Amino acid sequence: MVKILSGVKIEVAETINNLMLNIENTKSNYIILSKIKLIRLVFVFVYLGFAKSTPTFAQTRAIAFKRAASLNNGINISWLEQTWNPDALKRKTITITDLKLLKTLGFKSIRLPVAFRYYEEHNIPLSNVLKQVDYVWKLCRQTGLKLVIDYHYGKLNDANYTLETQKIIKTWSTLTVRYANAPADQLFFDLYNEPPPINPSVWKDAAYNIVTALRKMDKKRTFLVGASNYNSIYELSRMVRLADENVIYAFHFYEPFLFTHQGALWVGNQVSTTGVPFPYNVENFPALNLKAKGTWGETNYYQYKTDGNEQSVKDKLQIVKNWAGNYAVPIICSEYGVYNKYARQDSRCRYIKTVRNTLKQMQIPGMLWDYNGNFSLFEGKPAVNNLPQCMADAIAYKPKK
Repeated sequence: MVKILSGVKIEVAETINNLMLNIENTKSNYIILSKIKLIRLVFVFVYLGFAKSTPTFAQTRAIAFKRAASLNNGINISWLEQTWNPDALKRKTITITDLKLLKTLGFKSIRLPVAFRYYEEHNIPLSNVLKQVDYVWKLCRQTGLKLVIDYHYGKLNDANYTLETQKIIKTWSTLTVRYANAPADQLFFDLYNEPPPINPSVWKDAAYNIVTALRKMDKKRTFLVGASNYNSIYELSRMVRLADENVIYAFHFYEPFLFTHQGALWVGNQVSTTGVPFPYNVENFPALNLKAKGTWGETNYYQYKTDGNEQSVKDKLQIVKNWAGNYAVPIICSEYGVYNKYARQDSRCRYIKTVRNTLKQMQIPGMLWDYNGNFSLFEGKPAVNNLPQCMADAIAYKPKK
């Protein structure tokens, strides 16, 4: 046993932990329960032996937890991912005034989605894109806000993942060199936004290869990694964590989708039913839009009386909380919010307050989507005076007297 402990790697601990979880999932009698207890003891013994001989194992993960917590009360700034906006790179959408406003409202971090792959496909030099990223990073340093740079709108799929992974690594390698001196507790890399509904093992291989390649260049940077099917909470709950201690696992939360994306044209007829309240109220519940018939939106419509409430939000967030607990890894909700064109203001406020408070209770950091786009918290141009009172309450903003 001593000989084994001297050479133990994280993969050993993960194998034991995974075996433990698999047995738990299939336990049906006293013998299996006994095996579970035995395996837990072995796992603890191996972990303690490894941690004792290699202190950085526990230290690095503790750093990842601390950094994840520091990103709490974050918000996304929609701008450099706007592929539909031909002027996105030609103008500065935000200023120091915007970040000071966010600071005043209690936000501590910014997530900046960037459509790196789109700009590459359209022969726009990466240096041009990074000038805007540099600008945001400068503003963040001036205001004390942390920054998460997010690789948005990638082209990864089951067929091209080998080649596409190399392109992702190439882009991140450039950023890694460029920001090599940026404090690792201030600047973060979200490696790939919303991986599509591809084979989960394909995505895990891609994620592993990206993290491994970048870790050779930067030992200290903390990476955000989500699961397939668009940073799904369900896919994350089935994902096996990576063999890297300095990773925060990200998920997006827009449940129930029938409410948060009602009327969003880019989604399609599935969400064509508008006027959906939160929580569910039979007296104010709209009729199903005929365009949604025969789609998964119809299924969601009839399930909403079960899904459209605070307890359902808690139950779904508990799924990822349990997963994180099983692996003892940090997680973050890097997107949550409500499309503001059709949802009633009071319902939007109640939903955001519900998600925010639930995340707080579960000690999961959260980042709203978004600052000044079509999920904006404000009525009109971002300003304290344009923040509805119910929204101020939802984000726990209290003006100084």
